[in-house]
Amino acid sequence: MGAADKLSPKKHRRRIIAYVESYDDIAFWRTLLFEHENDERYFQIMLPSNRSLTKGKKMVLMNALSNKGLGENLIACVDSDYDYLLQQTTKQSRQINNNPFVLQTYTYAIENFQCYAESLHEVCVQATLNDRQIIDFPAFMRDFSQITYPLFLWHIWFIKNGQAEIFPIQHLADCTSIHEIDIYNPLPTLQSIERRVKNKISKFQRRYYKQMDEVDALGKELEPLGLNPNTTYLYMQGHHIFENIVLKLITPVCTNLRRERERQIKQLSIHEQQFQNELSCYENSLANIKLMLKKNDDFKKLPHYQQIQKDIEALLKKH
Repeated sequence: MGAADKLSPKKHRRRIIAYVESYDDIAFWRTLLFEHENDERYFQIMLPSNRSLTKGKKMVLMNALSNKGLGENLIACVDSDYDYLLQQTTKQSRQINNNPFVLQTYTYAIENFQCYAESLHEVCVQATLNDRQIIDFPAFMRDFSQITYPLFLWHIWFIKNGQAEIFPIQHLADCTSIHEIDIYNPLPTLQSIERRVKNKISKFQRRYYKQMDEVDALGKELEPLGLNPNTTYLYMQGHHIFENIVLKLITPVCTNLRRERERQIKQLSIHEQQFQNELSCYENSLANIKLMLKKNDDFKKLPHYQQIQKDIEALLKKH
């Protein structure tokens, strides 16, 4: 690709191919990389293979892990999963954290960006065309993070010590999922999660009481990476946060906001025909809640987003 660029006319823009994990990742990385396009270069975002439908992180990193293929004209853009928190613990985490041609999310995945607490009210507005705030999303996600933080540290500790099977990611999701919620009184939901979390922690403390200091030390070790009691949801499995927390939180909010708007239309309508026309107009303007959450790109205030931008700038400056 570099040789092809050199053979092109002088005004030709250099193409940099960015391999991503899946279809959903294309829009996310386009948002980030577009800011760095100019008259000299542009990015073409692609799935990892044009020969099969195989996707995913392993396919994207195939060349990176052998230290071949990636370079100034070909980069990999991947979800961090736990590799960022694991730092130098595994071969894959070392390769991702030390390779300048691999860009990572720093959060677990792109879904964590889409679920950025400060942006959730805007998602509801876009999905319902109703700007009334029912629930304080940042406060809820902060409380959720504080509750789950100590259990999440145990989860990471097991992984770092090669014992992931003791408390796998699905078990963490089971302990921290929303089962039901009253959006006008979310406290019982948080209390339910807290009971499950404390029950699991209590079992670990009894069985692994000699390792409790190590778990506490791990928290201090990970704090410089951005993990603290208020930000846990950004480092937990993205799919879990998207499907089992945020979507279950905003769906009833949006449902109530839509019903409220429909009642308002009925109250203000002079006759039945006007009501039907106005209601039809409103319903045709609504958007799918899950789709709006997937398209949410109001996450640029996140430090993780800013860190990715710095990585891109450093990569382009060197090459």
